[in-house]
Amino acid sequence: MAPIPAAPEDPTSGSPRTSAVDRTRLLPQVNGRHYALDGIRAGACMLVLVVHVSTETGDSLAPGPVGALLSAGALAVPLFFALSGVLLYRPWARSTLDGVQGPSVRAYLWRRVMRVFPAYWVVAAVALLLWADDRLGSVRHWFEVMTLTFPFNTDPHWAGPGPYGLGQMWSLSVEVAFYLSLPLFALVLTLWARGGRTVDARGRRVITGLVVITVLSFLALIPQYFPEPREYMHSWLPRCMGMFAVGMALATLSEWAWRESGPDGPVRRFCRTMAASPGLCWLVAAAFYVLEATPAAGGRFFEPGNLWMSVIESATSIGFAFFVIAPAALAPPAPDGPPPALRTAAAWRNGAWLDALMRHRAMLFFARITYGVFLWQFVVLYLWRDFTGQEIFTGSFLLDVVPVTIGSILLAMVTFRWVEEPSRKWSRKFFVSGGRDKNLDKGENQSRAPAER
Repeated sequence: MAPIPAAPEDPTSGSPRTSAVDRTRLLPQVNGRHYALDGIRAGACMLVLVVHVSTETGDSLAPGPVGALLSAGALAVPLFFALSGVLLYRPWARSTLDGVQGPSVRAYLWRRVMRVFPAYWVVAAVALLLWADDRLGSVRHWFEVMTLTFPFNTDPHWAGPGPYGLGQMWSLSVEVAFYLSLPLFALVLTLWARGGRTVDARGRRVITGLVVITVLSFLALIPQYFPEPREYMHSWLPRCMGMFAVGMALATLSEWAWRESGPDGPVRRFCRTMAASPGLCWLVAAAFYVLEATPAAGGRFFEPGNLWMSVIESATSIGFAFFVIAPAALAPPAPDGPPPALRTAAAWRNGAWLDALMRHRAMLFFARITYGVFLWQFVVLYLWRDFTGQEIFTGSFLLDVVPVTIGSILLAMVTFRWVEEPSRKWSRKFFVSGGRDKNLDKGENQSRAPAER
């Protein structure tokens, strides 16, 4: 979310602006279009498509380092979860730090529904009509699919994480569960933060609460394995909450930096350090990626393994998401004008390469249609493999990824033009009378639904 911050000009915020320094060029960007986060989403969407294609062809399951690194692309999932935490929690983080009323829950939920479901319903209906076969007449099956509640079916008739052509939608179900739960999480964090008399005290309480949520997400792994294994719980929200909490913490830090007391406190210094070190942060993220590629983090094909493997996988996911997103989420606004070209030396000084990469026109184009690419990729993949007569775990990744990518992009463009944008514009006709609703809308304009594995 990206509402306009008032705190830097508010004497009660403890962070008044000075004439000597324009703090908008030093503090994290919290309003306007955040192109760096959009770019991360676009890159992660492509990574997810690579994982799906390489799994179907068997390349990611093959022994050796190449297969292991391909399978580790599933770390795109926590990226999308954390991005949702950053963008959607920010209005609540602001209101909690300022001690004022938060955004409208009704407006927030309405816009989430209209952002997620219209395009999803189109793709889900296509997949069901193509492959549901004897389940076409099942009201229960249609209801579970159309409401994204099929991951809660503890005795499914399908193999894998979801019905044929919709296997990736388990992660969208987790997202929707988070959307529904976020106002409650925000309320609990707000009530807990009220015990702090200053902005800094409230900020510390919010971060402490998010640490507790993360710890609880690890404890939620226990009933997944004891007293007996329940693999379907791998597709539920509780074990993923730590990944969302990372994004919520980054949203809190970005808003807290504007309000921190004193001329230059630890929160501001932390934000500046992370924003100025994208290369180092991504190098640490790469180490987490390599760890995910090892057997310690579980199997390669939606196989949670055992409790300790899931603990490692969750810790790896949280660390990877934090170090990839933090340099962008905590960065100040980009300089005015177009970014430097990546081929120039200016793009490689002071971490400017991240902004230059994320604002490249190819990234900007792809960022607009990531949700559609996520929705359509399995439909396109299975239609292509049916057309070429390929069996499961056979074929060539290099020969499949190109047509599947092109087909997914074309369908995503159609969905964006004729379903997503009309739904979004129509939904804005509601709940726009109050100022709080308008602020919420500014932030949600950037938040996209996920493109997970």
